[in-house]
Amino acid sequence: MVPDIGRGSRTHGLLIYLYGPGKREEHTDAHLVGSWDGFAPDPGRDTSPDPDPKVTLARLTAALDLRVKQAGDRAPAKHVWHCSVRTAPGDRRLSDEEWNAVAQRIVHATGIAPDGDPDGCRWIAVRHAEDHIHIVATLVRGDLRNPRLNYDFNKAQATCRLIEKEMGLRRLNAGDGTAAKNPTSAEKFKAERTGRTETSRETLREAVRQAAAGADDEKEFFTRLHEAGLRVKMRHAPSGDALGYNVALPGDRNRHGEPVWYPGSKLAPDLSLPKIHLRLAEGTADRTIPSTVDGRPDWSPPVRERRSATGIAEHAADLLDGDEDEAAAQLVGVGELLDAVAQTSPAATRAELGAAARSFERATRSHVRAEHADTRALRTAARGIIQAGSALGRGEDGGTTAMLLSTLVLVALAAARWHSARGHAQQAHASRQAAQHLRAAYHQAAATPMRALRDQGRALPEAERRTHEATIRAALPEQGLRADSSSTKTDALAATLAQAEQAGHDTRALLQQAIDMRELDTAEDVDDVLVWRLRRLAQLPTHPGEATRRPQASTIQPKTATNYTVNRMAPTAAARPAASDPRNRPPRR
Repeated sequence: MVPDIGRGSRTHGLLIYLYGPGKREEHTDAHLVGSWDGFAPDPGRDTSPDPDPKVTLARLTAALDLRVKQAGDRAPAKHVWHCSVRTAPGDRRLSDEEWNAVAQRIVHATGIAPDGDPDGCRWIAVRHAEDHIHIVATLVRGDLRNPRLNYDFNKAQATCRLIEKEMGLRRLNAGDGTAAKNPTSAEKFKAERTGRTETSRETLREAVRQAAAGADDEKEFFTRLHEAGLRVKMRHAPSGDALGYNVALPGDRNRHGEPVWYPGSKLAPDLSLPKIHLRLAEGTADRTIPSTVDGRPDWSPPVRERRSATGIAEHAADLLDGDEDEAAAQLVGVGELLDAVAQTSPAATRAELGAAARSFERATRSHVRAEHADTRALRTAARGIIQAGSALGRGEDGGTTAMLLSTLVLVALAAARWHSARGHAQQAHASRQAAQHLRAAYHQAAATPMRALRDQGRALPEAERRTHEATIRAALPEQGLRADSSSTKTDALAATLAQAEQAGHDTRALLQQAIDMRELDTAEDVDDVLVWRLRRLAQLPTHPGEATRRPQASTIQPKTATNYTVNRMAPTAAARPAASDPRNRPPRR
């Protein structure tokens, strides 16, 4: 059961809409199911002789506005309180009597009309569909004082959770006050009128979030906002220091022709300027990734950055699995990394990655605060991906994107477990949603390179194929690989082991290292996960068309995620954490 609260100043206009046909003739049989005294006139079912709905509507408006007129200048400018309450899809149909009980409990809980208070505000509940009602109240009490409506939305939410339990309805996840503000009904209607698929608030929220991803300082953040085509207005203190900012979409204007501005804090709690400053204070580490290391191929910039980000994401998953509160900082960094990947992804995966980033945005906020936040590695990875530009989505670009997405699926699932352990129901659900979108994007990115790897595996000489299958069978007995070589399940894995052996690796040790990196229970396809881990650890091309180069030494110890971060993005000695600091411990293997 979902409540949605708004304020307005036109009682009559709102009632016309509620009793009207709706935007698409969706309103049917509009009628009252409850009111402040049980005797309010009902324009939908007026049984008086020769009823005129317009006359009855005017009578209802006058009755609701009576105390507003009596209060005169003391009445609030936005005196109309409007709350729609909707049941979840699949819930049973509630009767009018049940909806009346719902409305009474909400106006009591929010302070509109407390039980037993003869001076409570006047209110009505209108039903014009099976699955929801609209509660309309005027915000002047019988003693002509204004009601105290502190945290009315939170109180309505809490009441709905109780009603769900008592009425046997679908129980939605409880919030914790850290979610971004939902678009208002007026914003949704405006988006529909103007032909936009989302409201201005949602478009601006995503644009600001993407501008912050990997930004090095405030100047770069605001430069990105301007480059995204947003209008930006700053608020300064007398000293000249920036206090805040407002953003608007070009062409989005109110009835007076003025731009519709949104403060950052109204887009999301973590997008206020002070919160942005805290994130930027973490900084990004200066680094230079050489094009060849230990005989590694000369990757393109998008490929190098995605390979780098994969190891850093692995480390973030390890920290989340460690179940420490300090891992809360990793969630913010992972959110920036997802935003960076979504911005630079090829067309085939852009929609799913954008949806994953939007879902995970909810998982980045909770009341848990890391005392020693360190997101430099993840923020630097996000910055590197953005600066490297868009991936092409084919060849080595597409394969490396699949490698990174395979890891990000496990990171999102680790985030879901971390939130679930703390009772963060909405954040855990958002993390699982992000994992679903990431899986869909992974399947799109991995289709071509995995098909080519499977073809290579099937083309291996019979004796070599049996050798690699025996290695896989010994390391993964639970996979149930048959003794003959007719199974094609591990074709891509066998081809990867063959290339690793050609490059001079000990395939048994390398495969065991890939298995031990972290759990495989949440992997949708264990073989796919191991293929990408092996190709990253052995520095093999992710696309079979690329040449495999033999390393300088016959045995290579692949870098762990932590060592990779320290070696490639090491902070200065003064900023480097002490060895005893838990952030500097090697990840669990």
